[in-house]
Amino acid sequence: MASPLTLLTPRLTLRRWRTDDIEPMAAVNADPEVMRWTGDGSVHDRERTAAAVAAWEQGWEEHGVGLFAVEVRRSRRLAGFAGLSVPAELPELRPAVEIGWRLGRPFWDDGLATEAARAVLDFAFRDRGLARVVGVHRTGHEAPAAVMRKLGMRHDRETTHPQYGVPVCVHVIEARP
Repeated sequence: MASPLTLLTPRLTLRRWRTDDIEPMAAVNADPEVMRWTGDGSVHDRERTAAAVAAWEQGWEEHGVGLFAVEVRRSRRLAGFAGLSVPAELPELRPAVEIGWRLGRPFWDDGLATEAARAVLDFAFRDRGLARVVGVHRTGHEAPAAVMRKLGMRHDRETTHPQYGVPVCVHVIEARP
């Protein structure tokens, strides 16, 4: 399941998924507070998490980008994910690559999401040669909006998520020459 592709930051290792990541990621996905701004707001069980991890790994094979498992270097604990995906649920954004992240509550409010997302953006522009990356978050959810601003992303527009019918904000950043 894993590949040697790894990104290192001062506090984090971003790497491909391993089978033993499913349990800790399922714990993140089982937290209603973590999931309330995601999709329809429902939590995901172990089975749904395992299917998601498999799909994230398939994204690497199909698109050359994907979601990294985010591990805290000091403790070696899985914090969640951060990475790139093709926003299939929002076809109006295509052709685009979307940055995203989800961390468990013990890893909030310490700058880890920003640290992981910066590494992902660097990977997007330097290693994958992308010219543009979008970010999408549910309108009213300030935490990802704050991270996107820290990354230098600018608000592009608002739209409605076609599957869930909720308003979302789209942010964008272009590669610097």
